[in-house]
Amino acid sequence: MNPHSRTGQPMTRRTTRMATSDEQLRLMTRIARLYHEQGMRQPRIAEELHISQARVSRLLTQAAKLGIVRTIVVPPDGVFADLEEEIAAAYGLRDVVVVDVEGEADSVIPALGAAAAVYLETTLMEGDRLGISSWSATLLAAVEAMRSRPGGRFLEEVVQLMGGVGEPQVQVQATRLMGRLAEMTGAEPVFMSAPGLVAGATVRDAILADPKVSSVLAAWKNLTLAIVGIGSLEPSPLLRRSGNIFALDDQEKLRGLGAVGDVCLHFFDENGTLLDTDLNDRVIGITPDDFRAVPRRIGVAGGDRKYAAIRAALLGGWVDVLITDLGVAGRLAGRPDRHAP
Repeated sequence: MNPHSRTGQPMTRRTTRMATSDEQLRLMTRIARLYHEQGMRQPRIAEELHISQARVSRLLTQAAKLGIVRTIVVPPDGVFADLEEEIAAAYGLRDVVVVDVEGEADSVIPALGAAAAVYLETTLMEGDRLGISSWSATLLAAVEAMRSRPGGRFLEEVVQLMGGVGEPQVQVQATRLMGRLAEMTGAEPVFMSAPGLVAGATVRDAILADPKVSSVLAAWKNLTLAIVGIGSLEPSPLLRRSGNIFALDDQEKLRGLGAVGDVCLHFFDENGTLLDTDLNDRVIGITPDDFRAVPRRIGVAGGDRKYAAIRAALLGGWVDVLITDLGVAGRLAGRPDRHAP
């Protein structure tokens, strides 16, 4: 082998390395085109080019690292991955689902319910113990949209997070929510056989002392996830009809304290800070501390009038998974125009 170049000067090691590198790049590009553009499998490429399959795999990996192969994910219409990731990062959430719908709370309920149903179907794990608030039209829509999973039981328990007794004409809806969810998942339903709101602390304490009720309190401490609506200061139609709402005077008191929303009738201000009032003594439901201790807390809410409540719930760490509509999501990300980049 002639150690000199065509000019008669000795070839340097650097020139040799460059030549070798150029050949590697050429082979790398050839393999990448065969694999990604022509769909040829790695064993066939190895046979075609007379190299080992291990080398084919190694060169494909290097091609990706060098930018010869660039993977681009193009979300289909109605999927807002960038927006979801932006909101999750901004508020410290584990997951966000943005639904392609906008408008007032009532108009977005069916779409949010359907999205929540799919989310539950795909993320529930065998042995999970699920807590759910009972006075939410959105959660009722979610449960109605759920499909049963083959294989029988996979949830241990479905537990009511707040009192499930209300006006008879709407009581059936809360009962149906729990019953259908238990049926779809094979779980044991744990009902809270008490109203969500009572006259005062004395009545509340007497009810909580009942063994049937105290057993529900124990179940709250073992939950692995919870799914709740996020309420605004103005109660939803379903909650209003149930009778489990504070009187107008109490609502004005909460408004004066800066309340913007609630989770399970625990009201918080615009920063998500729990308001310390004697009204908390009248609620029969999971305590704020027990709720925050649940490992995964899913909030399902949307509609223009709920934006302030949803944002506050995120800031206060009340939920760590959010399912909401596109309009609210844009505002949470500082993009009120849905078409903004």
